[in-house]
Amino acid sequence: MKKLLKKILYWVSMPARVLWKFNKGFKLYYLRGIQWGLEELENVFALLLLGSYVGVPNPPIDISYQFLPHMVREIYIVQEKSVNSLTIKTGWLNV
Repeated sequence: MKKLLKKILYWVSMPARVLWKFNKGFKLYYLRGIQWGLEELENVFALLLLGSYVGVPNPPIDISYQFLPHMVREIYIVQEKSVNSLTIKTGWLNV
């Protein structure tokens, strides 16, 4: 009797479990998208503040200096990306 009840409960709860798994998958997918968007916004913010290095007009220098302590992580990211892209593009030239 107990086994039969467990089987019935298993099959009755199957749609709810499937929907629960879909829900978890969608949440994970959208969370990753939001995290990627946040990283890209941080990169754009860093580019706006440090834009003079690539020729983009930048804000007044006193505002940039006020934001500088908060930009340490972004500066490391921008530096790593610039080094990596440079070595990838010019590696075959031995520059």
